[in-house]
Amino acid sequence: MTRRSIRKRAALATVAAVAAVGTFAAGVAVAGADTGAKPAAKHAKAVTKAQVLGLFDQWNAALQTGDPKKVADLYAKDAVLLPTVSNNVRSDRAEIVDYFEHFLQNKPVGTKTESHVNILDSNSVIDAGTYEFALTDPETGEKSTVKARYTYAYEKQSDGKWLIVNHHSSKMPEG
Repeated sequence: MTRRSIRKRAALATVAAVAAVGTFAAGVAVAGADTGAKPAAKHAKAVTKAQVLGLFDQWNAALQTGDPKKVADLYAKDAVLLPTVSNNVRSDRAEIVDYFEHFLQNKPVGTKTESHVNILDSNSVIDAGTYEFALTDPETGEKSTVKARYTYAYEKQSDGKWLIVNHHSSKMPEG
């Protein structure tokens, strides 16, 4: 190894060490900051996988009402919906209601075929997997099935209600 490469490696190691110390110091400062918030995680009741899976059942039951506003009520005010049968990203209540006004005309009934639940903390969970929707064409009555993959990100609200903050659903690429 040349002297130059030794000096270069030493300089890089020094920069990395300084950055690590700075990051650690910043983390300690943030962790020790008095935010006035209560340590909710210590006393919050842990959510179970079964409860998370039940959130889809609530959403699917809302679909069965045929009321797009009831479905939209399950989404947070700032939720983002990337829907299965639309190219438009829906990022506010009016857009989410608009999507479901059209989608619900097909009388969708969802069935999960695979689910993976990640409990991030007592207030945040992700449910991802695959599902199928039985649809009925409103004009012809013809029945069809759409296979799709999904991701739901849920957050527990201050009133204890779980709402969807992000929902992505897309048709399976292989049919």
